Amino acid sequence: MSSRPGRRILIVDDDAAIRRTLGELLEEEGYAVASAANGREALDCLRDDPTFALVLLDLMMPVMDGFQFRAEQKSDPALASLPVVVMTARGGMDRAGFDAEAVVSKPFDLLLLMGAIERSCRGG
Repeated sequence: MSSRPGRRILIVDDDAAIRRTLGELLEEEGYAVASAANGREALDCLRDDPTFALVLLDLMMPVMDGFQFRAEQKSDPALASLPVVVMTARGGMDRAGFDAEAVVSKPFDLLLLMGAIERSCRGG
């Protein structure tokens, strides 16, 4: 299946199995996917290629966590408007408190996650 125009997703998670599984699932759904193991790699990726429609962001990662990534992303005018869906095992998070399109709890329900991705990419 070919990728949908404007439907590029960056998966940011330190768990290689999650990156691989989500990547395969999203590619089957027609998305183009790239991945990063931490926030620093994600920022480098986005600055090298600003054509992503969405970031799927884990919060708890080494090197640069999701909170640090989001602070740097929002302070960069070229990246600030890029939508983010947070994936976290940390309880008590909501999208308004994190300024995200959605917050999906881990372990996540794939239907809920795909719904959040679809809603977030709709304009992309």
